Amino acid sequence: MNIAFFLLPKSEVITTTLEATLRQTLERMEYHRYTAVPILSDEGQYVGTVTEGDLLWFLKNSGAIGFENAHRHLLEEVPLRMRNKPVHIHANMEDLIELAKVQNFVPVVDDSDNFIGIVRRSDIIEYCAKQILFKSPSAAVEM
Repeated sequence: MNIAFFLLPKSEVITTTLEATLRQTLERMEYHRYTAVPILSDEGQYVGTVTEGDLLWFLKNSGAIGFENAHRHLLEEVPLRMRNKPVHIHANMEDLIELAKVQNFVPVVDDSDNFIGIVRRSDIIEYCAKQILFKSPSAAVEM
């Protein structure tokens, strides 16, 4: 099995940049109903992942920054609490699964470390569940 089998391509992934404002980031996450989104550099490289928690903790601890002035502050000001690691497109499935155990999605990069998409943990679980059901119909009843 190849990581590309699970890849949701960059063109279908909602991302942001460090130059986005807090308000833009919050509104984008709210609109798409995501709790985390990948951050890309201007060159298209994966920089990190921003989560709702990162934004909430930043707003709580900054005192002077609130939603009313969030358009004046850039995402680059926000400390990222989670360090979602990317996986190389040619990595083995074990590497992908190790990361997916602790990340809702795994960013995927190419040979030049450019972001090319994500693999969602839910897609891996769905694939594994289908494999179990197709190999042993009685296993589904035993669960």
